[in-house]
Parts: sequence; C-alpha cells; structure tokens
Amino acid sequence: MTIKINQLHPCFVAEFADVDLSKPIDDATFKEIVEGMDRHAVGVFHGPTLTEEQHADYAERFGPLDPNNGILSTGLKRRISPRLADIANLDHENEKFAKDSRRRMFNLGNQLWHTDSTFKKIPAMYSLLHAHSVAPEGGETQFCDMRAAYDALSQKMKDRIENLVAEHSIFTSRMKLGFTEFSEEERALHPPTRRGLVRVHPGSGRKGLYLASHASHIYGMPVADGKMLLMDLMEHATQREFVHTHHWKVGDLVIWDNRCTMHRARPFDDLAFKRDMRRATVQDLNYPEITVADEKVA
Repeated sequence: MTIKINQLHPCFVAEFADVDLSKPIDDATFKEIVEGMDRHAVGVFHGPTLTEEQHADYAERFGPLDPNNGILSTGLKRRISPRLADIANLDHENEKFAKDSRRRMFNLGNQLWHTDSTFKKIPAMYSLLHAHSVAPEGGETQFCDMRAAYDALSQKMKDRIENLVAEHSIFTSRMKLGFTEFSEEERALHPPTRRGLVRVHPGSGRKGLYLASHASHIYGMPVADGKMLLMDLMEHATQREFVHTHHWKVGDLVIWDNRCTMHRARPFDDLAFKRDMRRATVQDLNYPEITVADEKVA
C-alpha cells in the first residue's frame, strides 16, 4: 500500500498515517517507511500499544538491536524484556522511583540534548520509543534536525569543523548534573569513544552535525577552546527553527535517526505520575572509522 506521510515541521518530522504496527508490515510498505525516514529523520506512528515482541521485532527489521540496554547494570532488576531499554520512572515492581533513587538521578540526564549511544563502540542508528503510559502534563520529547543546523552554518564554520573529532562518554553527560555514582564494572564497560563533528547521512547524502551532551572535548584543541566550540554548536543546533516537540499519547511510537538528529526529554512530575516508555535501539554497524593522530578509532 502507499503510506500517507504528513510532514509536521518545515525541516523534518513526519506522521506516518494509517500504519498499524501491531499488524505485519509487507516489504513494499517497509521500504516506503525507510525512504520516508531518510527524508524526514523522525517518524511518528499512532496506534495500539504494542507487545514487547511486536516492538522489538519491528525495530529489528531496520537492523540488529543493541544488546546492552542499560548503563546501570550493577544490582539492576529488570522490569521489561532485555531486548528493550527501560525509559520509565518505574522500578521492577512498577513503583515510581524514590526521589534519591540512583536510577532516577541517572535518568535526569535524558533531559540534556543528546544523540543515543555516541559513547558506545557501536552507536545507535535508529531509536524507537513507545508510550505505554504518559504523564498528564509535561514529559514531551524534543528533536532537532542536525542537517538543517549544519546547512545554516557559515562556510567558514563548516570548513573549520569538517575534520574535527570529539571525545564522547556517558560519564561526561551525567557529570554535568553532578551524578557520578557508577560502579567500577559500569565504568569499565563504557570507555570513551571518538566521533567526528560532521558526518554524511548515507540515506540522504546530506551532511549534518554529530553532537551530544556526551561530548567532552575536541582533539587537537585546547580544552577550553574545544568546550566553547561544542557549546556554540549545541546552542546553534537547538535554535527554535530546528526543533520539533512531540506531545505523547498512549500507543504512540516515534522513531528517530540518530545519524542526523538530537533529542531530549522534557520534565514532568515524576514523583507523582507514572510514565512508562520503552525503547528499541538499532545499532549503526556501518559508522565509518576515522583517524586521529595516526590512531585508528571508532
């Protein structure tokens, strides 16, 4: 069938209408979805709440799923399938996190602008977030188009950042909020990675910025200068004209392309209301390797 695709923002984001993800998707329809994602970068699907199997199976059509769905692994009791990342404010007994909960403190970092898994050896290609329950107020997710942000840079800035590389670490973003309570095991599992500031999106051929709150500094630059450049680029990319806000309804599934977007969660009263969100993460196995100071890095 031909999908009706409604663009929701002048730069990106589209609603894929009349697609029921609880039912089998044929190859022709799936091809339309992939082509639509290459153009719009963020896709919104409305429909019934999916089972964990339906959610993960649909995501797996885009590529292999990330097997590591949780940074806080020490002493963790899982609430949902290990094929999915738990983005809820709920513990394994479906009770809200306490105010001083270690997992609550970690999850607050999702409110920083970021790109999923830039700090992992294999970063994320697509993320598919699905709403099982939502807060009555707040809890939106915002996205920004990193291709449009790149296009709007001056040629001088484009030339300056073309070959620059930043270091990314999950501990960098959490440290910005004062959270440092990671076990030695957790730290050992996530050494820093190095990512170029600019990358070409393979589906569209467009260049975009590749940033995240996980980025700490830029190789070959004084630390202060690199931090200022990263801050300036983040502020540029998150200007209003590049940003779309999604207001969640139960059953919504939103897929975004981490190769050309950033996103952040917006706050809600997480001590009063339950918000049950679950994410499938598709790995970006084809992310090109780069070289820094004659050292081959991911």
